[in-house]
Amino acid sequence: MRIVRKLGPLDATMIVVSGIIGSGIFINPYVVAREVETPFLILAVWILGGVIAMCGAFVFAELGTVVPRAGGQYAFFREAFHPLVGFLHGWALLLIIQSGATAAVAVACGQYVVRLGGLGPGWAVPIAVALLAALAMFHSAGIRPGAVLVNIITIGKTLAIAALVVGAFAVTGKGMGGSVLVPARLGGLGLVSALFAGLVPAMFAYGGWQNANFIVEEMRDPERHLPRAILIGASIVVAVYVSANVAYVHVLGAQGLAATTTPAAELATAVLGPRGADILSVLVIVSTFGFLNLALMTAPRVYFAMARDGLFFERVARISPRTHVPIAAIVVQAVLASAFALSNTYAQLLGYAVFADWIFFSLAGVALIVLRRTRAAAPRPFRTPGYPVVPALFALAGFGIVANTFVADPTDAIIGTAIIALGVPVYLWWRHASAARR
Repeated sequence: MRIVRKLGPLDATMIVVSGIIGSGIFINPYVVAREVETPFLILAVWILGGVIAMCGAFVFAELGTVVPRAGGQYAFFREAFHPLVGFLHGWALLLIIQSGATAAVAVACGQYVVRLGGLGPGWAVPIAVALLAALAMFHSAGIRPGAVLVNIITIGKTLAIAALVVGAFAVTGKGMGGSVLVPARLGGLGLVSALFAGLVPAMFAYGGWQNANFIVEEMRDPERHLPRAILIGASIVVAVYVSANVAYVHVLGAQGLAATTTPAAELATAVLGPRGADILSVLVIVSTFGFLNLALMTAPRVYFAMARDGLFFERVARISPRTHVPIAAIVVQAVLASAFALSNTYAQLLGYAVFADWIFFSLAGVALIVLRRTRAAAPRPFRTPGYPVVPALFALAGFGIVANTFVADPTDAIIGTAIIALGVPVYLWWRHASAARR
């Protein structure tokens, strides 16, 4: 039984946008402001992050046409390097990147529901688990209903953020004032380190353009539609993120932005009045729910691809003859994220998520260079502009973020590396078990 191609270009584009715009833009700007301090550097970080994101979009757009297989990076690394590298990406996705982030966003969504509904704080985790269970059942019914829901939520939340940004400029704020472009304490290598430290939360917010590659085998005419979806989707997000941060700085000022942990709520209150925080809570609930909807739709295709290659439980590779989706893979993602939510271990995993994610994003830039040589004759409907400079810069930026983590937060970097390294013996065991079954 094969999965079927049901997704069109709008679906793919909205998957890209929804995969990026989650909760990060509502929270992470204050972390960036604390690292770099001035309006100039705050916007420089978000613009630089947007440039890196677009370089990544170019890389993934070409890779998706050269290796149009379910699993995205898993398939790229398997073909460019070795199946072990692909497996380690899937391993990190399962144990750190996707499951930890999904649990954290589910709990955040539950907390906002509790706050808005006047319930006790103890209800947040049960609500989170209930949402994951409901979405697992929903996506088990087929990919098309999930794609429609992605489209509705993504268009709605993007328009709502845009309206909030436009409204910010009707408010007399603190503006972009300030003659100091760079704080005196940030000179030389200190400025470089601060920029990389600011890029970590910014790139966490920008991450997600790879989601369309996960479901490429369920996309109609992917060689034509996938590159357009990635590039258009990433461009929309960069415009939204930079505009949102201009609005934050305009209304709150750089110091005000750094002083609050709820910048979006502060902005909404300034624009919409006392009820602004409640309205913002609704927007966050919609946005986080949209992320969960996408997480249960896309990431399970990586585990499906691993199982199809004999590197995960055989049942996870089975396709439902009725709905044409890998139900067991979807259930695996929902159960693991629920376990992290119930055990309250997701907070620790988030500390490793950006670190692990950017190891494999960087490797994607290298994979493109490798595949240009090893698959020189492969059809390339889309070719990365500025090759080889663009993929090289993308890889170097990613390795810079990873290296800076060892400096700024060595504990998270070491633990994250250890978790990924544990995947090596697991891979060897799966390969042996798979060979024994043949």
